[in-house]
Formats: sequence, C-alpha cells, structure tokens
Amino acid sequence: MKSYVPNTISEREEMLKVVGVNTMDDLFSDVPEDMRLKAGLALHDGMSEIEVRREFLRLAKMNNTDLHIFRGAGSYNHYIPSCIPQLLSRSEFYTAYTPYQAEMSQGMLQSIFEYQTFICRLTGMDVSNASVYDGATAAAEAVSMMFQIGRKKKKKVLLSGGLHHEIIEAVKTYAHCLDIEVVIVPLNEKGTTDVEKISELADGASGIIVQNPNFYGCIEDMQAASDAIHAQGGIFTAYVNPMSLGALKRPCDYNADIAIGDAQPLGMPMSFGGPYAGFMACKKDYTRMIPGRITGETRDSEGNRAYVLTLQAREQHIKRQLASSNICSNQMLCAITASIYLACMGPVGMREVAMQNIQKAHYLADGLTQNKHAKLRYNAPFYNEFVIDTDKNPEVINAVLKSKGFMGGLPLGRVIPGDKTGMLWCATEMNSREEIDALICAFEEAVK
Repeated sequence: MKSYVPNTISEREEMLKVVGVNTMDDLFSDVPEDMRLKAGLALHDGMSEIEVRREFLRLAKMNNTDLHIFRGAGSYNHYIPSCIPQLLSRSEFYTAYTPYQAEMSQGMLQSIFEYQTFICRLTGMDVSNASVYDGATAAAEAVSMMFQIGRKKKKKVLLSGGLHHEIIEAVKTYAHCLDIEVVIVPLNEKGTTDVEKISELADGASGIIVQNPNFYGCIEDMQAASDAIHAQGGIFTAYVNPMSLGALKRPCDYNADIAIGDAQPLGMPMSFGGPYAGFMACKKDYTRMIPGRITGETRDSEGNRAYVLTLQAREQHIKRQLASSNICSNQMLCAITASIYLACMGPVGMREVAMQNIQKAHYLADGLTQNKHAKLRYNAPFYNEFVIDTDKNPEVINAVLKSKGFMGGLPLGRVIPGDKTGMLWCATEMNSREEIDALICAFEEAVK
C-alpha cells in the first residue's frame, strides 16, 4: 500500500521535535495501551474504479431495503413529501453550514430564523436555537442547562426510566464530565413515570427529563410530572416526539421549562440512524442558558429587515472554557428539512398524520393480541408504539417475519438485559391496513 501522508519523513521528524516528542506514538500517550491498534490495518490492494463500484453494489445488495417496517425505537418510517428532496437539492441549501461571516449570509440566517419559529410554534415555547446534533445531544445539553439554571449548586438530575436507553447513556457521559449525579426515576405498572417517586427523589435535583411518548410508546402524565418537580423547585424538561404534537398537548400546555427532541420524524429518512437534528426550545427566562446558535430579526440602518446571530457570548469560540456549552454549530441541512416538512404539512396535516399513527398502532395492537401467544404489556394509552409480551422467542419470530418481507418489533432483550419476552412494535401512516393485516397473519404463523 502506498502512503498518502503528504509529509516527508524528515518533515515529520522536524515537527515531532518542535512539539517535544520523539515518535508518532508519543502523540497518543493519553490513549490506553489496550485500546491501541497493535498491528497494521488488513487492507487489500488497490482497486480500479469499476472494481470499487462492483464491490459497493455487492455490499448494497446485503441490505434489506424492501421490508415492510413495523419498528421505531427512536427512528421512524414516515412519508417524505417529494417536494422536500427537490428543494433540498438546491445548491444554496445543500451546502448549508452555520455561517461565520453571519450577516453576509442573510438567506441562511432567514432559514434558521424560520426553523426557530416553526419549533416555537410546534412546542409553544418562547425561544428555540438553530438545532443541535441529535435528540440525545439535546437531552445532554438540557442537563447542562438545568445545572446552569440551578447556579451549579444542585448537582443531581433526575431522568425518567421511560427515556430511550441511548439517551440515558449520552446524558450519563455529559453528567460524568460535569460531576452531576444521575438518578433514574422508575416506571409504574402502567409503563409511565412514577410521579410519587419524583417528589421523593427531587431533593437537591436541578430538574428532570421525561419523554413523551416514552420509549415504550406510553403517553405520560406530563402535567403531574411537571407539577411534582416544580413543587420541589426543579426544572421540567420535556423530551417529545415532534410528530405526536399534532395530537398530544404541547410542552407549553403543561408548563415545561425546556422542550427537546429529535426532529427526524419531520421529513428525514431513517438513513441507518442519521444524520438527524436535535431541537431545543425553552422559556424566555432561560434564553441565555440555551446552547448553540440563535438567529434574531432586526432592522438595518436603512430600515430594511435583517437577520443576525444573537447572544454569541455564550459560545465556546468567544468565551472559551467559560462557555455554558461547546455546541457552536448546528445541523443546518436537517433543520431546513424540518422547516420544509412543517411548512408543507401545516397544522391540519400534522394532526392528520398524528391521528393516523395512533389509529394504526392501536389496530395493529388489537390484531396481535388476538393471538393467545401475545399480550399487551402496559395498560397506559399509547401513541404509535407499544410493547407486546410473547411466550415465544422474539428473535425467532422476527426471523420468520423477515422471511415473509416484514421487519417486526424490536426484541427488548437487545437493549434491556434480561427482557426475554418483550417486543416493541410501531405503526405509522406508511403502514396500510392491508400491510397490517398481512403482518398479523405472518405473526400467527411465526408463533406456531
């Protein structure tokens, strides 16, 4: 294999001498020895362009892209109007990035401003930022916000046990670096957050994050959870599925202080897990604590409408280590995607999609639980996801379903140690009645 490092050996030796080390390996001294690659990469010889194309086609054929999807768990199969990819393909959008010579990029700033406006109208909150990397990042940054709002004195945060497990892990990583204790509030027998436990555990906590609908699809009593943490002087952060807000209460309706979530359902393909965009909004009292970029509207010296980046003093490229967050960029292309989707759908369209998600999920749940081998785990109202317990092996069931052209529910044992019976199912507007009926028939065969 040829080396494509553009520096000569003598140049590299000179640079090492300048920084005060002897070898390239010395640059990685902070990386634990057991995590370093001991041998070289097992790379084959170079290929011609046509050979590379053939190899990629071979790998692509290994993906099952034609399955009927009945799984969510954080990434959802929603219809994407054809106008979205068409508009996104315009060069001024497709090359989107956070502007650094900001006021010279009026079109991009306007796009950010309109995205912020959409998020504020969707959640009912006062202020939105220009987006962060994904929903898990938004949750972790919300913990940092609550820590800042508590004036760094309340070094504990509560997380609902109904949060997505990957979100919990991301929050724990941030909290560890901030020296914040993370306490998980358990779920009750209905599959929702135990509100009484919030009051018991809230002493010394800066706030709580509750997901609605939660990871198991159950609709939380957000008003009760909000009241419980506010009674203890804490901040209430709502992690919401933006699509569900077409039918469920908005965060402002139950007095949430911060509203966060992942914008993936708003016109973004599943794309094997990303890229997505995390949205963050809050009450105006906490505007200076929210991370990332905020675009504001103003007037120039001639009275014309103009857009500017505001409150940049919070950001790490200005305040450095004193900044409240290291987030100073955003998922601009994904944010524009969400804006186009929301503009296309409008309030009526959002409600229609949300209602279809509710109705089709309940139709699927009713059909599956007609089988003696399947039982609904939780008795709480649910949105577009629900847990079915089965006395058969979920992995075997899914293997049979896959052979018949279906992606079945997520076996919970993959993410929850010891859960051998649960399957997390999902239905969206993309699943027709004929598909659901066919899936129910295939499920009956799979459990025999």
